Amino acid sequence: MLKDGEKGVILQRDKQTYAVAPHLPCGVVTPAILRKIADVAEKHGAAALKLTSAARIAIVGLKAEQIDQVWTDLGMEPGFAVGLCVRSVKACPGTTFCKRGIRDSLGMGMKLDARYHGRELPGKLKMGVSGCPNQCAETGFKDIGMFGTAKGWKVLVGGCGGSRPRIAELLAEGQSDEQALELVDKVIEFYSANAEPRERVGRMIDRLGLDALKQAVGAA
Repeated sequence: MLKDGEKGVILQRDKQTYAVAPHLPCGVVTPAILRKIADVAEKHGAAALKLTSAARIAIVGLKAEQIDQVWTDLGMEPGFAVGLCVRSVKACPGTTFCKRGIRDSLGMGMKLDARYHGRELPGKLKMGVSGCPNQCAETGFKDIGMFGTAKGWKVLVGGCGGSRPRIAELLAEGQSDEQALELVDKVIEFYSANAEPRERVGRMIDRLGLDALKQAVGAA
């Protein structure tokens, strides 16, 4: 039996079958990618295709002996859906497509994805980028989130869902693209150095204090 994360699989409820979720940066796909995923799912008799809350497309109901060939047929990298690492970055359409967009959330999300997706950390870490204060990418519930305003990015830290949900707190505002990326770098460095095993960013902040993080990243 494969373990969660091994060969990019997610064990299903029946404990017999698996799902795989190819990496789709910020949930952006082409018609060709959609056709490829559909063709592979049909070829291998998948039970379902599931659009996930993390903007992935999971191919559900595969057997262990099918996994290697599925990845070969897809010709795509796995998305990091499990494990102690940076998961997929969620981003709204922003100024690329949305009439309400104030800043380029999709472009920023792609930069964050290329920079961090899959990076191993003390705990799992989720990111979100929204182009305006509506926060359609659920940035208030992400470990690291940001949303666009007329004065620049507002950067949030410490959000999460789960059995003990936590709303993210404001770390900095009025940030340019470059400043926001540099700030995220510093937050992840601090988290890597100070978090306990499996501790989320918000729980680390609860333990050490938001001021300690602000001082360490120069946002005080």
